Amino acid sequence: MDALLKFQYFEVQIYNFECLIVEISINRIIFAALKKTIFMSTSDFFESGFLKRNRGHFASIVRVAMSDGVINDDEQAFLDRLATKLDIDAAEYKAILKDYTSHAINPPTSYDSRLERLYDLARMVRADDIEGPNQVCLVEKLCVGLGFNHENVKYIADKALSLVYYGADEDEFIEKMKKMNQ
Repeated sequence: MDALLKFQYFEVQIYNFECLIVEISINRIIFAALKKTIFMSTSDFFESGFLKRNRGHFASIVRVAMSDGVINDDEQAFLDRLATKLDIDAAEYKAILKDYTSHAINPPTSYDSRLERLYDLARMVRADDIEGPNQVCLVEKLCVGLGFNHENVKYIADKALSLVYYGADEDEFIEKMKKMNQ
C-alpha cells in the first residue's frame, strides 16, 4: 500500500510539474506577444508621427517652391537635400510633389524647431529669386501654420526673408531671430 501511495504521490507531482511547465510556457508566449505589441506599437506610433510631421514640413516647402508654378534647379537641389535630411524616400518624394496640397502643416512644438522650419521656407523663397507679394504672403501664412503669433507674422516673415537674403546660415538665422525683439 505504501508503494502505491508513493507512486500516486509522484504521479500527482509529475502532473503538477507538467502543468507548471505548460503554464510557464504559456506565460512566456503571452509575455513575448504583449512585449512585442507594446514596444512595436510605441515604436510604430512614434515613427508614424515623426514621418507625418516631416512629410507635412516637406509639403510646405514644396508649396512655397510651386508658388510660381515651377520648381527651378536651385529649388530642386534644395528639395533633394531636404528630403534626405527629413528621411523622405523617393516614392514619398514623388507622391508629395504630385499632391503637396493634401498634406497638413504640422507645427513643431519647440521654438527652435519652428525657426529651423522657417529657415527652410525662407531659403526656398530666396531660391525662387522672386520677391513678389505672393511669396511673401505665402511665407506669412506658413508662419501662422508653424505656430507663430499671427500679430507678429509680417515682421517675422520680413526678418526671415531678410536674413536669408543676406546669406545667414541656419545657426545665425536662429540666433538673430531669437534676438529680434531685444
